[in-house]
Amino acid sequence: MRLDAILSRFGYCSRREAAQWIKRGRVSVGGVPAKSPSAKAAPEDVLVDGAPVEFPGGLYVALHKPLGCTCSHREEGELVYDLLPQRWMERADGVSTVGRLDKETSGLLLLTDDGSFVHALTSPKRHVPKVYEFDCAATIPPEAVELFASGELMLHGETTPCLPAELEILGERSGRLTLHEGRYHQVRRMLAAVGAPVLRLERTAIGPLKLESLNLAPGEWVAIDPAIFA
Repeated sequence: MRLDAILSRFGYCSRREAAQWIKRGRVSVGGVPAKSPSAKAAPEDVLVDGAPVEFPGGLYVALHKPLGCTCSHREEGELVYDLLPQRWMERADGVSTVGRLDKETSGLLLLTDDGSFVHALTSPKRHVPKVYEFDCAATIPPEAVELFASGELMLHGETTPCLPAELEILGERSGRLTLHEGRYHQVRRMLAAVGAPVLRLERTAIGPLKLESLNLAPGEWVAIDPAIFA
């Protein structure tokens, strides 16, 4: 790729601005200062301000989403994208969340600039398990375990029942729920349907990736290998 295309594609500057970046010595290839924006290089060999080009093979990160921020590019208020480096937002392919967590739900959230990765993890055919831990405002009825596992629970406004889900009751008003699909506010709606409205909700795992093992404080992120979901 041309150096000006690399700088633009990965969010550093526009192609027009690339010449000035190179002139100021901010770009090198293989340890040698770059001379021309039209010079060709592999993104992996380019250093910008002494650091390698970020995520040349695609951006894949896990974020510990805090409460109060929204998975949106457009809504007012704090957004999950405000927690990320601004340069990522300038990448040619953009950055988006893999699914969503509502404003009042915390926990594990994936972000990427790879549309095929988003599709692979959100496709209804994949049934990627997602684990949530919660506290409720009322006692969780024991019969909810069998109901959720039956695949017969019909939510208000839906035309098909929920897929079987695994509910573990951890305390009188707390539990863990594993889903294999992603409907709108599904955990909250399922628990409300059995008379146990959710007070606190956190996603703790997506497939093999567990929030606990990432050791992230709310608002922190870390790069991940997408191959773990293959």
